[in-house]
Amino acid sequence: MTDKRIVLTTCGSEEEAERIARYLVENLLAACVNVIPQIKSTYRWQNKVESAQEWLLVVKTTTKNFDSVRDAIRGLHSYELPECISIPIDDGSVAYLQWIGDSVE
Repeated sequence: MTDKRIVLTTCGSEEEAERIARYLVENLLAACVNVIPQIKSTYRWQNKVESAQEWLLVVKTTTKNFDSVRDAIRGLHSYELPECISIPIDDGSVAYLQWIGDSVE
């Protein structure tokens, strides 16, 4: 087990996804954010099944920074209830994991 995390969130526009990604990296909350364009999400919201085109953000950060990443996503996001899921990274390339740690506060 490492202290590194993958955080997932989705956005309703490319502009919003890019804005959140840049904020997280510029403010040393994430080492890298991948923006995956135009995924189709199907979900239940307010007792209705909805579908939408979204942009998926894959955020590389640390456990220590997760609360700040979550707060930033909540503050910058247009959704009433933005997705914010943290997945622990059990193992990986030692050099890459070190780079994540070196790239965030």
